[in-house]
Amino acid sequence: MSIVLTHAYYLFEDDKEQKIMKPYAPLGILYISGYLKKHNIINDVFDATFYSYKEQLKFIEEKQPKAVAIYTNLMTKLNVVTLVKELSTNSVFGFPKIILGGPDVTYNLKSYLNLGADFLIIGEGEETTLELYTAIINNTSFENVAGIAYLKENKVVKTAPRIKMKDLADLPLPNRAAIPVDKYLKTWKDFHGKSSMTVSTQRGCPYTCKWCSTAVYGQSYRRRPANLVAQELIYLKETYNPDTVWFVDDVFTVSHKWIKDFHKEVIAQNAIIPFECITRAERLTDEVLQLLKEAGCYRIWIGAESGSQKIIDAMDRRVDVDVVKIAIQKTNKLGIETGTFIMVGYPGEDETDIRETVQYLKDANPTHFTITVAYPIKGTSLYNEIEDKITVKPDWNSSTDRDIDFKRTYSKKYYNYALKYVINDVNASKQQKQGNYFNAFKMKTKSLVSQTIMKYYKD
Repeated sequence: MSIVLTHAYYLFEDDKEQKIMKPYAPLGILYISGYLKKHNIINDVFDATFYSYKEQLKFIEEKQPKAVAIYTNLMTKLNVVTLVKELSTNSVFGFPKIILGGPDVTYNLKSYLNLGADFLIIGEGEETTLELYTAIINNTSFENVAGIAYLKENKVVKTAPRIKMKDLADLPLPNRAAIPVDKYLKTWKDFHGKSSMTVSTQRGCPYTCKWCSTAVYGQSYRRRPANLVAQELIYLKETYNPDTVWFVDDVFTVSHKWIKDFHKEVIAQNAIIPFECITRAERLTDEVLQLLKEAGCYRIWIGAESGSQKIIDAMDRRVDVDVVKIAIQKTNKLGIETGTFIMVGYPGEDETDIRETVQYLKDANPTHFTITVAYPIKGTSLYNEIEDKITVKPDWNSSTDRDIDFKRTYSKKYYNYALKYVINDVNASKQQKQGNYFNAFKMKTKSLVSQTIMKYYKD
């Protein structure tokens, strides 16, 4: 008997990622694999990233597992739908128990269970997967397994909530040996000249941004001891020798005490690997910036979301836009690259707010920025606020929350062009400052075209 842990992301079906080619290993299921292994549970991992759907099915058919656990999120949902239907109806796979977990299941219980899933894991997966799989192989009751949902007489049964893991020191390292790490490293090297791996030090986020989902780890803050993180970095250096590390934590510098301990441990243990991280502007003091630089930080992503204080307040970001701008400027001055995240089309955003965002980006001058049109994820405060204003809600089986639209200040097409306006206008300014006047002219022309089309879709 065994359990197969997998996901439904296939790199070579993702046109956008094929242009970027910065894939990362599925840490979530690797943590579960490591936890099961620690408790002597045989498990197999099929990391679908570099493989196809057909290869995934062949693997499961050969293994004939007692259970298949699939990580599910917005990006992979439609592939998960296809995979669940196949596993639940085709006898060649032996009709394994199908377990789904991840951020998209919590607020779509009945839909996933009606699809053919046997169990849904709500929240963190390690302890729940262990207890649930044990119940499956021993054919015992599921009622006492906390943190799951299943159908009984066509009604959704939710067991008691799973208490979050308090001591993350008990977590074993993610079972990276179960996947082809070499494929990730080679892809990074081939396309970018250096390799990168991910590390997680934190679970939960104590902040209240309305658009952010807390479906898995909750609104909390729990941290692995800094000395254990340093030991993991040493392990990565000795085993895989990555050129860089990406800390996937939501707010890396939320605890200044932890940052001081981390700084001390990576230096003492000779565990420094150049890294990038995400944080909030108000958690970046001069001292913290210096500690990060000495610990190997080469890039910091500082959340902004908008250059308009009105929109930041509407998001419940609880930060001053000028504090964000100054933090980016100070980080640049220290020689650390900066990145920031921008969202357009948030409820209430108008033309003035968008122009303020453009000016903010020009003034702050981050090294990189990403931008998207806002969309409501079910279960978030944003979704609850706009639920009665939804104008487009496609069929659940063939869409994701990204396809939902709602009544905004202007049409969604307006914000699609606003996104292009922001990108081109800000980058034109960057090119001009660097003396690349021809590139600046081309980008400014694209910016003006986008602004013209925005006016067409304004009403």
